Amino acid sequence: MNNQKNLIAKHFGLRGIALLEAGKGLIAIIVAVWLVSLLHKDIQDVAEHLLRILHKIFRLNPDGHLARELIRGARHVTPGNLHLWIGGTLLYSIVRFVEATGLWLEKQWAEWFALISGCLYLPIEIYELAHRATPIKWAIFATNVLIVAYLAWLLWDLHLQRKLRKTVTVAKPEPAT
Repeated sequence: MNNQKNLIAKHFGLRGIALLEAGKGLIAIIVAVWLVSLLHKDIQDVAEHLLRILHKIFRLNPDGHLARELIRGARHVTPGNLHLWIGGTLLYSIVRFVEATGLWLEKQWAEWFALISGCLYLPIEIYELAHRATPIKWAIFATNVLIVAYLAWLLWDLHLQRKLRKTVTVAKPEPAT
């Protein structure tokens, strides 16, 4: 592939992934703020209120599987594990923002980090699809596969360029003195 095309594909591709990762970090911050707001509330009441909203907006069946899981999960929430969820969500957002910054700046470590983290999600996504496939799960899976394939292509191309430069350097005769 032409080197100029490579640079354009790398620049815009990495910037797009960086924006996606920053978006995930922003969503995590919003979730963390929401979790903090739950610290002094009755979680059971919050879950029931959320179910009423979901029923009005999405016609979610209040007796369905999701509703039962939400209520059952609310029963297990304690201030201690709520603090853990808040901390975990904030940590996740920090990781996403660091990754986004590295990708935006086109750092190779960020490309490797994004590739590895994307690959780690694939088995979970495949399990989720096998368990209960939905259009949203398929879209998430397809997006992740495209990102992983793109990053693998970028890193493989970089490897080939380095190998080619090494070969050219070795094959070049030394200048006469």
